[in-house]
Amino acid sequence: MTLLPETTRRVDEIAARAQALGRVPSLALAVVRDRAVLHLAGAGETPRPDPKTQYRIGSITKTITATLLMQLRDEGFFALDDLLYRHLPGTPIGGVTLRQLLGHVSGLQREPDGPWWERNPGGDVEQLLAGLTYEKLTGAPFRRYRYSNLAYGLLGAVAGRVTGQSWAELVTKRILDPLGMKRTSYLPLEPYARGYVVHQLGGALHEEPRPDTGAMAPAGQLWSTVTDMAKWAGFLADPAPAVVARDTVDEMCSPVTISDLESWTAAQGLGPQLFRVGERVYVGHGGSMPGYVAHLAVHRRSRIGVVVFANAYGLAGDDTITDISLRTLTTVLDSEPSTPPPAWQPPAPPLGEAAELCGRWWWMGREYHLAPDGDTLLMTGPHRRRTVFRQETPGRWRGTAGTDEGEFLTILRSADGEISKIDIATFVYSRDPADLA
Repeated sequence: MTLLPETTRRVDEIAARAQALGRVPSLALAVVRDRAVLHLAGAGETPRPDPKTQYRIGSITKTITATLLMQLRDEGFFALDDLLYRHLPGTPIGGVTLRQLLGHVSGLQREPDGPWWERNPGGDVEQLLAGLTYEKLTGAPFRRYRYSNLAYGLLGAVAGRVTGQSWAELVTKRILDPLGMKRTSYLPLEPYARGYVVHQLGGALHEEPRPDTGAMAPAGQLWSTVTDMAKWAGFLADPAPAVVARDTVDEMCSPVTISDLESWTAAQGLGPQLFRVGERVYVGHGGSMPGYVAHLAVHRRSRIGVVVFANAYGLAGDDTITDISLRTLTTVLDSEPSTPPPAWQPPAPPLGEAAELCGRWWWMGREYHLAPDGDTLLMTGPHRRRTVFRQETPGRWRGTAGTDEGEFLTILRSADGEISKIDIATFVYSRDPADLA
């Protein structure tokens, strides 16, 4: 796929304006799809943006940490509803669950004790745990969204405890290497962009430290490139089963809580953040560390995403890095023609029980249809009702997607063995449109 010339022109314009009005030394803005960079718009000379240049990605790291936790969950190391004390015994905040920590609904405060961890060398896990007190819980779990860097430090500690390996080893061996993300690293590797605070008066640059954040690394330590983040965006859109199954990524990208209760434009999943722009929902995450801001957003259905890096601690003006990212992704999706669906092929004739079920069904005077859909059956009906059913046992089908997902379709037969009715979650459908029983 290549972008239309007008689309690339508009993306270039967004990048140039963001760098100039935001007063950042360097800004890289990439449109990505299917693990590849479609277009890189760069602005600034300190350094000149390049696909191979590392920037610090900050809290985008949390999406990688969350994927690691979900992978370990899938392998049976723990359950998401395990209480924290089961894996970190003796902590005074052990009554929160791993799920609550992942979704920022644990009630845990934002930062650990001690100096500002983003700007200072971090301690080890034992130091992190020693600083925990009951007062770190500032509210009851699930009362409301409360973003917590500390929560992800603790999740990294759990991963280390259950495996006996460090968080850095785990994410490298289990996620980065399998996805070919060779330029994503714990510490910066040349070439990398130095990060700055841009002074409001005069625009002087102050280079920021680049510490090893230690036990808080799972919250924001990693460095990466637009090329590697294209691979990560591709993974979020189209998961690699060797890392985690699609169902697991779907679970991660489902809302745990609405983080913007006023207008419902933002939500939090199990790691990824969700952003609603008009009728679309994007997944991704923002990131900031002293000297850097970053953002990743992906439209999973189209598999198109945007990666933005800037080597300044925030942008001047009204726009945030999140605004730039979401505006760019929306511009691309609005400008590019949609991909046509695959060519329709007539389904194979249904056999056995499926053949008996296909056709018209009636419930409360309303008409429904069951039709073959590969090795499943698709039920359609009024008010855009759609459910995919897959056979589990003779006479019993399970809804796998749509309105009745998770519910059973049970076949009811007459005395002569013919299918007379079907029962879907206690709602009984008949072949007879006059049957309202």
